[in-house]
Amino acid sequence: MIVFDLQCDQGHPFEGWFSSSDDFADQQARGLLDCPHCGSAAVKKAPMAPAVPAKGNQRQDTMLAPATPTEESHPVANQPMPEEVQKALTELAKAQDKALKNSTWVGDKFAEASRAMHYGEADEKPIHGKASVEEAESLADEGIAVAPLPFPVAPPEDLN
Repeated sequence: MIVFDLQCDQGHPFEGWFSSSDDFADQQARGLLDCPHCGSAAVKKAPMAPAVPAKGNQRQDTMLAPATPTEESHPVANQPMPEEVQKALTELAKAQDKALKNSTWVGDKFAEASRAMHYGEADEKPIHGKASVEEAESLADEGIAVAPLPFPVAPPEDLN
C-alpha cells in the first residue's frame, strides 16, 4: 500500500491509501475520489516530503539503553517515569559505569574466562562480557559468581 497526501481544489488536506500510483490515477480518472471535508471531486496529490532514513553512521541504536538515563530517555515507556524511578536508574547507571571502568571486556568468552579464573588457571580480575542464560546458569551451578548487568553494554569495537 502507498499513502499519498491529497488535497482538494478548496485546499483541504487529507490522506489516501492506494495499492499503487496507477491505482490512484485510475480512481481519479473514474471520479471515485472526493474530499472528506467538503465532498469536492477535484482531488490531486499534494506535495510530499520523502521519508529518508538517517545515514548508517548517524543512526542511533534504539536497542541500547543510554549510559546515563535522562528525562527524555524512556525507550519503552509511553509516559515519563516518576522522578524517584528516574533518579534510581541514573544512580544505577552511574554505579555500573564505575564498576566497568576497572573491568575488562571479554566478549563471548565470558563463561570460559570466568571458569579459568575460578579454577586458578588465570589471574582473577573483574571482567564483563556476553553469556547465554544456559552458560550463566551453568556457571552459577559450579559456584562461580555471575550477575547480569542492569543496562546493556556495547562491545568496545562498536563504540566510536
